[in-house]
Amino acid sequence: MNPKGNCVLLADRHCGLRDSVRGLLETEFDTVFMVANEASLLEGAGRLNPTVLVLDLSLSAGDLRGLLGRIGARAPSTKVLLLSVHDERTVAESALAAGADAVVLKRCLATDLMPAVDALFAGQHYLSPGIIQ
Repeated sequence: MNPKGNCVLLADRHCGLRDSVRGLLETEFDTVFMVANEASLLEGAGRLNPTVLVLDLSLSAGDLRGLLGRIGARAPSTKVLLLSVHDERTVAESALAAGADAVVLKRCLATDLMPAVDALFAGQHYLSPGIIQ
């Protein structure tokens, strides 16, 4: 499914990474909004009700389940694609259990981000192939 016309919210503290990810997302989405902190993330999720949220794991401050719960209360239909530097399977499984729909390794953004988005639009979960078994 082509996500054109859909809105994506990109939440990451790192400006350089945020710009790189935005460039990838703009090839498929008409609108990419960017935020750099939890307060802006929650406000944006509620105001925009994005189709997809691309979220840096570090923004969760160790409480991913709580953060995803707050996001879900504001934007219940939003699919969550988590970005992580952690390639351990337990981290990915914990993220899925907390409510994420996909986990993409930051080091694999160029190859894994858009396949993950495609999986979300197909109603599937996605884990970067580089996640350690």
